[in-house]
Amino acid sequence: MNSIYVDHAASTPIHPEVAAAMMTIMTEQFGNASSVHAFGRSAKGTVSQARDTIAAFLGCSPAEWVFTAGGTESDNLALFGAASARAPQGGHLITTAVEHHAVLHAADELERLGYAVTRLPVDRTGRVSAADVEAALREDTFLISVMYANNEVGTVQPIEEIGKLARERGILLHVDAVQAIGMLPIVLRGLPVDYMSFAGHKINGPQGIGGLYVRSGAPLHPRLHGGLQERSRRAGTENLAGMAGFAKAVELAVSGLEERRARALALRTELLSQLDRRIGPDAYAVNGSPEHFAPHILNVSFPGVRSDILLMNLDMEGVAASSGSACNSGSLEVSHVLKAMNLPEPLLTSAVRFSTGLGNTTEEMEVVARKIETILHRLRK
Repeated sequence: MNSIYVDHAASTPIHPEVAAAMMTIMTEQFGNASSVHAFGRSAKGTVSQARDTIAAFLGCSPAEWVFTAGGTESDNLALFGAASARAPQGGHLITTAVEHHAVLHAADELERLGYAVTRLPVDRTGRVSAADVEAALREDTFLISVMYANNEVGTVQPIEEIGKLARERGILLHVDAVQAIGMLPIVLRGLPVDYMSFAGHKINGPQGIGGLYVRSGAPLHPRLHGGLQERSRRAGTENLAGMAGFAKAVELAVSGLEERRARALALRTELLSQLDRRIGPDAYAVNGSPEHFAPHILNVSFPGVRSDILLMNLDMEGVAASSGSACNSGSLEVSHVLKAMNLPEPLLTSAVRFSTGLGNTTEEMEVVARKIETILHRLRK
């Protein structure tokens, strides 16, 4: 039985060109980039080249890029680093109820440390209102953290509107763009953003590597202490192969953005068309924004069938999908994102996320829909 992987929002297969770039480093280079001898200088060159490549494709200065171990560390570094630098005695930060747990749990910890946190609601499509952000601003607000594209329903937030508000008030803005890169155009120097988080394994790069854009002049205190790596913003011996692989993944994702978007939209359209044909449009509901969405993420509810039961049956049929955030896999708890969208109980408990990417075909979407039809028929009987 051929397996079909439609969980790319959780993690993606490594692109062959990324694997090749990493293999070259892993087999030919082992020096420490902090060493002054030839091996160290060679390693330092790899780090610099990776940084330069990423900066060029994301539209920022190489000095504004900080390598991290992934999206979670990038989010944490932004929130804790900004809080420590801008408001060490405490202050107010704003986020939304639909953020990734890397932001929400970091905000919880800051609240425990004495900071005030406002978690804004979203509408039925999962979108936050810029007007609500403005209404929540206080004299002591120092940071706003809003994701670019939601990892569970794909809804794209009004980042530029929120960023404009933040700039006018002198407030810092952090954006989790882990699901946006390669699907939405990102030119950092043209965005009113102070910090932006990224992860390699969401764009056919390696796991365990990520990055944080830190606008020149934006305050940031480090969370890791030790060496002077990353301009003293993130200590630790550099992950050379990971950095080289991440840089190649960014290059491929950004340079091929239009093709990636078109392919993702075609796959989404095909899956929905097949569902309409096989189970009927009244047998399912799409969760998220019909207008502002990242095309590779499609969250669908099948009322009357529990998410975990449907996912288990899909898995037995060779289809790998998800109920939402990969960090919640194994948990039967209803998605905090769908809860925040105030969806009715039948939609909350029957939601499945299909996320597409490298290797998926329209033929696979037909197979997925056919298997859903078979499973629903069997379960609903």
